[in-house]
Amino acid sequence: MERKDIELKYLWNLEDLFTSDDAWKTEYDKVYSEADFSAFQGTLGNKDSFIKFNKLSDSLVIRLEKLFVYAMMKSDGDARSSEYSKLLSMAQQLDVKIEAETAFSVPELLSLDESILKGYIADPDLKPYDYQLKTLLKSKEHVLSKEMEETLASVSEVTSSFREIFTKLDNADLPLAPFTYNGEEYPLTHGLYGQYMQSPDKGLRECAFKAYYKAYKSVLNTITSTYYGNVKKNVFLAKIRKYDSCLSQALSNEDVDESVYHNLLNSVHNSLYLMHDYVKAKKEALKLDEMHMYDMYVPAVEDADIKLKYEDAYKFVIEGLAPLGKDYQSVLQRAFDERWIDVYETTGKRSGAYCCNAFASHPYVLLNYTETTHDVFTIAHEMGHAMHSYFSCKNQPFAKASYKIFVAEVASTVNEVLLHRHILKTATDKKLKKYILSYFLEMIRTTLFRQTQFAEFEYIAHDKVFKGEPLTKDLMDEVYLDLNKRYYGEYVISDEEISHEWARIPHFYSAFYVYKYATGIISALAIADRILTEGEPAVKDYFAFLSSGSSDSPVELLKIAGVDLSKTDAFDKAMNMFKSYLEDFKSI
Repeated sequence: MERKDIELKYLWNLEDLFTSDDAWKTEYDKVYSEADFSAFQGTLGNKDSFIKFNKLSDSLVIRLEKLFVYAMMKSDGDARSSEYSKLLSMAQQLDVKIEAETAFSVPELLSLDESILKGYIADPDLKPYDYQLKTLLKSKEHVLSKEMEETLASVSEVTSSFREIFTKLDNADLPLAPFTYNGEEYPLTHGLYGQYMQSPDKGLRECAFKAYYKAYKSVLNTITSTYYGNVKKNVFLAKIRKYDSCLSQALSNEDVDESVYHNLLNSVHNSLYLMHDYVKAKKEALKLDEMHMYDMYVPAVEDADIKLKYEDAYKFVIEGLAPLGKDYQSVLQRAFDERWIDVYETTGKRSGAYCCNAFASHPYVLLNYTETTHDVFTIAHEMGHAMHSYFSCKNQPFAKASYKIFVAEVASTVNEVLLHRHILKTATDKKLKKYILSYFLEMIRTTLFRQTQFAEFEYIAHDKVFKGEPLTKDLMDEVYLDLNKRYYGEYVISDEEISHEWARIPHFYSAFYVYKYATGIISALAIADRILTEGEPAVKDYFAFLSSGSSDSPVELLKIAGVDLSKTDAFDKAMNMFKSYLEDFKSI
């Protein structure tokens, strides 16, 4: 279906950003001409000059955000449009220009006497920048010379192109051809593939699975080269900045201790027997003599899927999030009424779902909604992102409004957990309860175990390249297949096609992002449980967290909501909850 055939109420209202493409181009020219910071070089040791520098930088980046978000969403609405690809490229070039213009600031600030920086940190007039300055001091040994920082900033447009190449290939050029099953031809898109994987017809699932991965296998050389290039870029940046590993650089950039990452991997490794037990229980529930990877997404309970029209699904989500209070619900309703959301799949539209934000506007959410339980929960998930962005921007200055990626999946998953608990509490049908238990176990499988599997894969890939070993498609397939067998165990056949799954994961182009889904659900389980058991005090703490942006390290901010990931308690609690839900599922 083409976008012109979709009712306006289901499309983004991008006029909240710009009334037209011409208005975008006019603003672009203004920002481009004003992006001149040469007068500030050599002056940042003066407080007044430092304040003026930051005010100009904040102002231009706020406007750049609007330009970038508009161009990105126009392009994501139809990846075939060369015009919007051009706008997106222009926005990226402007981003590079501003980064290059301001690249002198970090080396210059670090060249100042530490007493000046500590004075800035303690100065009430500079409170919006105190956390930035604190992290800057911590990163001192990894910051390069002024000339090197400027050079890296100027080539960032080139080094950031790998994700864009993959996105174009995955959404516009991937040869997803119709397949034939029982004499009937079936169309194949990213959205339809997800539906086929939940079909009760095993033969249809198998045919769709093979057709889908056949498309990826046909372009595997290109994807391998693209991903290898992305990893080499990450290794280059880590080495030139004198980090011990790409993981060290990624976590340092987020102000997260590596112990959190290793706590996650150790916890999951020690609990894989629970994952294997779940796979066995699902195989028995599906009454399968032989279970394959294309059977993993089919509901373990038939005819209990929540099939709701979009309007009804959105209303249902609002009802399920009642424990968060009426203020939270009112913003959700506002998002619906004001068209913050792009709802349905259309030709050329980017697959999946996401939330993006512009400080000067409001969050935007991309969906590809179909009438499945998964997509009902996707609404809750993406609106969690939106609410986190909304409250942080509302309560923090621009310099602190954007929360770290480390906590990006917490609010989204809290919404999912609360919705799940709401359904279990209100459902009277035993079959529906078992279905929802199954769905929640699947959420933990895919968000905790599967994302940790992804995280371990990209850790291995980066480690190999860091040590000088090249990545080939055969090596990547072998590593991924071995991990799949380890994580899923003996009760499911790890089909040959699943070895190519790594090639379809867009998040791999943002290195060491995916493990945060796992720490996110671990945190969310604890937060949601506290909200439901303690009520208002926990909600108040949670809103303080949602409103905190990046005012402190993400691990410290999570402590506001009652979660301490520097210890193993939260990890152990998540695994125990998974075990408890599994026992409930098997008992029904």
